[in-house]
Amino acid sequence: MSPSNIAQTSQKIASFSLLLALTLFLLNAGCWFFPILITQATDAGLSFLLSERVVPYLANLAWFPWWQKLGGMLFSSVPLLAIMFGLYHLRVLFKIYAQGEFFSIAAAEHLGKVGRAASIWVVLDFLFTPIVVLWVTMLNPVGQRVLSVSVSSSMLMALFLSLCISVIEHILRQASQLAAENQQFV
Repeated sequence: MSPSNIAQTSQKIASFSLLLALTLFLLNAGCWFFPILITQATDAGLSFLLSERVVPYLANLAWFPWWQKLGGMLFSSVPLLAIMFGLYHLRVLFKIYAQGEFFSIAAAEHLGKVGRAASIWVVLDFLFTPIVVLWVTMLNPVGQRVLSVSVSSSMLMALFLSLCISVIEHILRQASQLAAENQQFV
């Protein structure tokens, strides 16, 4: 891939990551206030973030009071903040790559923040999924309230990938330092 192609591709990925972050946040809010989005996605075989684990408890989401929908939206948005943080740093990373700075300390730092954001997302998802499920079932009669704790394969995969990104960050940091030292000799 030529340097100009790398720059163009990096710019596209940077723009897409911003669009993705905004879309995730808006879809999450939309699912709480327009429950038809969840049922249509589920009928199509799609799932969106918490939907696959929370949908069974959202049978009557249309009848939830506004404050319960708002609380559900806020609680389910907390893990999204970690994803948005990671996508922001991914955007900055690809902007750095678009400038041709492949071996820089700044690139390594942003790559590391992407990895840490993935780890933080897993922790927040693990903590907030039970809170959301409890929140949406709190008005149910006694005995029908639910506290659901789960670990999914996507969470384990995200942890593994964040570990790999962390190792790559350290490799990139050392390569950047070596490149800077070599520049001093030339």
